[in-house]
This record gives sequence, C-alpha cells and structure tokens, in this order.
Amino acid sequence: MAEPEHVSQVGEKRGCPEEEGKDTPSKKPKVEKDDKNGDPPVKVDEEEEGPDGEAVDGEEEGETFADMMKHGLTELDVGILRYVSDHEGFSGILKERYSDFVVHEINRQGKIVHLDDLSVPPEAEEAPEPEPKPEDCDVLTEEQKKKLGELQLFKNKEDEVPIEVMEDTKEKRTLLHKAIKSQFPGIETKTEEKEGRKFIVAYHAAGKKALAEVKATAAPRKHFWPKNRGSFCHFVLYKENKDTMDAINVLSKFLRLRPNMFSYMGTKDKRAVTVQEIAVLKITAERLSHLNKCLMNLKLGNFCYKNHPLKLGELQGNHFTIVIRNISGTDEQVEQAMTSIKATGFINYYGMQRFGTTAVPTQQVGKAILRNDWNEVVDLILKPRPGAEKEFLVRCREEWAKSQDPEAALKKLPNKRCVEGQLLRGLSMYGKKNIVTAFGMLPRNNRLMYVHSYQSVVWNTMVSRRIDAFGLKAVEGDLVLKGTTAHVLSAEEAETTSIHDTVMPLPGFDVIYPTHHVGKGYRELLTADGLDIDNMRHKVKDYSLAGAYRRIIIRPTDVSWEVIQYDDPRISLVHSDFEKLENKPAPVYNKEGKHRALRMEFSLPPSTYATMAIREVLKVDTSIKKQTQLNTTWFN
Repeated sequence: MAEPEHVSQVGEKRGCPEEEGKDTPSKKPKVEKDDKNGDPPVKVDEEEEGPDGEAVDGEEEGETFADMMKHGLTELDVGILRYVSDHEGFSGILKERYSDFVVHEINRQGKIVHLDDLSVPPEAEEAPEPEPKPEDCDVLTEEQKKKLGELQLFKNKEDEVPIEVMEDTKEKRTLLHKAIKSQFPGIETKTEEKEGRKFIVAYHAAGKKALAEVKATAAPRKHFWPKNRGSFCHFVLYKENKDTMDAINVLSKFLRLRPNMFSYMGTKDKRAVTVQEIAVLKITAERLSHLNKCLMNLKLGNFCYKNHPLKLGELQGNHFTIVIRNISGTDEQVEQAMTSIKATGFINYYGMQRFGTTAVPTQQVGKAILRNDWNEVVDLILKPRPGAEKEFLVRCREEWAKSQDPEAALKKLPNKRCVEGQLLRGLSMYGKKNIVTAFGMLPRNNRLMYVHSYQSVVWNTMVSRRIDAFGLKAVEGDLVLKGTTAHVLSAEEAETTSIHDTVMPLPGFDVIYPTHHVGKGYRELLTADGLDIDNMRHKVKDYSLAGAYRRIIIRPTDVSWEVIQYDDPRISLVHSDFEKLENKPAPVYNKEGKHRALRMEFSLPPSTYATMAIREVLKVDTSIKKQTQLNTTWFN
C-alpha cells in the first residue's frame, strides 16, 4: 500500500537578510499543508483549492476526502465526451507525487528552458563617459562659471543666471544647454527672449532639494545601474509545488518590489515541478542569486541581462515529463496508446482545471455575468455550497445567507484577499445596488476567468458534437485559419485539408461559425442559456467577448515513453534540474519492482492541456471527483 507522500517545508524562510551572506531565519519557516495528512495520493490537474489559492486541508482518511469531493464536476459536466483513438484504456495514477509532473517552458527561440547554472555573470566594465569636447568647455566664460557655481550652491541672491547667446544658432544654444547641465548638476536651463535678444536662463529645478541631490552625487548611488547593461535581468525559475504567481509574490516580498516588476511568458501548474523564464526590472543577478540561500522549493539561475521584458503568450509551448504510476495496462496496450497519440493526437479540450473544483462551477458565474444577472453572480459566489471548503468560508457563507450583511460576513474571513472577501468588501463599500462596481474589486484576471470558463464549456460541447457528426476528417463548412482570418472550406478544399488544420470558434462578436449543422448548434446552445449570439458585446467593456479560434486536434511533438518498475512509492522517478545541479544520482529503476509506471515525454503548444493528452492515453475521467474515487480504492 502506498503512503501519502511526505512533503518537506514549502515556502520561504522569513527574515532572510538581503544584503548579507547570513541564512538565519528570524521566524519559523512557513509550512504549506497542500499534500500533508490526507490529500489522496492521486490528483489530476490542480488539487482542490480555496479561493485564496491555498489547498484545502484534507482529512486523515481518503474516504472522507472522496465524500467531500462527490459534489465536484466530472468531464461530462463540461463537454469532455469523446476520444480520438479506439485503443483499450487502462488505469494509472497521475500526480501521486508532485514530482511526477515536470514542466519545462519552450522559449521564443524554440529551446527547452533548463536550470543548469547558478553562477552570477561577471559585471561588464562600465564604458567610460566620453570626455567633453573642448568646445563644450569653452562656451562658458570664467565669470559665467563662477555665477553658475554660486547658483548651484545657493550662494548668490538671484534665483537664476541669464547667459546671452551671442551667436544665435540652434547648435550654439544646444552647446550652452549641454555645458551648463554637465558641469553643474542640479541646474536646469531654458531659452528666453528679452527685447529681441536670446538668453539661456539657468535655474534650480527643485529649489533646495536640488542641492541635496548635488551633494548626493559625491557618493555612489544606492541603485547604480550601468548604462551598458540591459535594464532587465532574465533568469530561470525552478519551483516545486507552487504556482507562478505565488512564487513571484515570494520573490517580490524578499526584494521589496511590486509583483508587476516581474514579467513572464506563461503561468505554470502548482502541483508540479516546473521550469520557466522570468524577467525583472533593474535587479542585479547577485541580489537574485542571494535568494537561493533563503528560499525552499524555489531556485533561480541562468542569469543574463537584456533590454526587454517578457510578454504573456510569447513562449512556443511546454515540454512535459510525466509519470503515471501503478498502471494496469500491458506493454502492448501502452505501446498502442502512445503510438496513437504520437501519430494522431488528442481532442484539444479545455481541461478540468479551467472550471474549478467546487460545487459551483466557474462557468455558471460566467454565464450570469454575460446575462447581466448580477444578483445571480453574487448568489453563486457567496451562497452556501456542499463539498470541500475551509471552515471559515463555510461560516462566512452561512452568515451571508442569514443576514445578507456584507460587513458581518466579511468579519468571518481571516483572509480578506480571497474572491469572497474582495466581493464582500466591494458590497460593503458600494452597496448591493452597485454590484457591478463591487464586483470590480476583484482583480481583472479573476473576473475574466469566469466568462472565459463559459466560453470554454461551449467550445468543449460543440467540438464533441463536431467529432460525433463528422469524425476525424475535414468536411465542407469546417473552418481553417489563413493567417489570423478564418476561412470556410468548400467540398473540394475539404478533400485536401487535414483535421489537424481545422479550428472551431469560441463564441464572440468577432468570429464566424462553421456553416454545417454543428455550427448552427452554437446559436441553439447560447439561446438556451439566455444569450444572443448576435450581440456578444456587453454593457461593461471587460465582459465583451470578441471570441477566438482553437484547433480541434493537437498532435504532440518530441513524444517518447518507457515502462519502468519500482518498489518504493516514495522515491522520485524523474531526475530534476535541481537534483542534477546538486549532483544527486539519477533514479535507478528496479526491473523486478512490484509496481509499474509509464514515464512519458512530449511537447505541446501554448494553451493546451497535458491532462487531456493523458486522458487520451488512459481513457479515464481526469476530474478530481472521479480520480479521488479511483485513488481511494487503490489507496485502501
């Protein structure tokens, strides 16, 4: 029987000195409880999370957690219905340990990102400032220099020093401006005309504050940044069992920065080992490297300086190394399943993590937003619900149901940053008659998550209908992309078009729909949900959906696999980047081991779900609800 994995302390040591080489925490390290004491050993996608992003504490017994999860969603609830291949599925356990799910980003150049160097790059020598040209120095007379020097130090009674331009040319004026500013820091200049004569007028821009700045120039500035160094330090972030935003919040705290100083190309799973590129504005590699002494389950390396940040969506994809433990399939079944996914691929469904795991799915909230039914939005987010939730959320919901008093319900929450807390704070500030404004207290990404979730359910549902109706061949009326524009296939074009090139739309005001009967199903589905497909613009601009196109079938690249055997369920079966840096030995597989596992690798483009590829291999429901039931049986 496998035991639940023991997870070492996750998070950060508080009080790590920033500029010193010491590593003594001033407080006890925070321990995250995501995987301790009873989260079942099997998890697909993300574990159950509360709205504040913290995992829900499970009970000691697997059955109790399974009972709590019985109200969760299944794949049927979100339109995930079909498979591509006809091979026989087999059982297996995904994410028994978070180290069984390893993700490496594929950067803009198509290179798989690895953490393989913790060294700090040598400082490039600062290029010396060019000596001022002799004419720059000669444009000022000794008398003018004396007056400017006295002005700079507030030794004269005048607030400004006028210097007449004898040769009135733009070049001459420019030389004067430059000479004054370069030789007398803290002095600003302007051009004025008096009685037909041109003057360069020197003055203090900030009064006596400027004097302090002048004196400060004698000492090196605290955050001196060489001009020949790129403004952004790019680095590779290796993290274990922590999502991208949590990791950035930790780095922000230790560096005393706002989180928006960091940029990245995509967010990564929490319950996984992930490696991705991050950029931060004007923070040295040395300061970042120092954090490696302070942080647990986060490592930073591969530092370099560049002149640009990173942008969401710039990555080419992700490379996955995934272990599915305790598989029941024969070697022949595994070979058939993996050969199929390599050759044909899988349906590009939105995975279960898109829809949340509680009894109130995110797409229901999204539908209420699109219908402009704001009372329903509040009701769905705040009403009591069955299933796994933290005790303080249960008390908050009960108070809201009883009193409808946002301030009273808010008092039940120790953490006001969760979705419920932010909404209640908005309601207490703006009142229940201004729900749109109150809902606006939530971060924009959180609010858009709901409407995007609704779009995703529609897409999943319609793609299942499309596969039912026409199978895996392009047909007349299907859509393909020509550049960024969708084109409707004729019968002749369909004969020579691959299913891998066909797309289906997410509903919106800026897309077209397939012209066959499945395309018409979009209108029926949205009408049944009380929405007008011809008017997807919303009164609130943020919730106006333009729509988009998404490929029906995705074929992974760089696919490889092996069946391995092992005895100890607690050992890692993947050699991580950090273990390689630490010169730890690679895992050794016991050919006579009592457990069998499938270790697979593949690359996927952005916005596709690895769990949907695994679903195609195993032919199992990947929802937490179903997996928990399977895991509980195996666990016992």
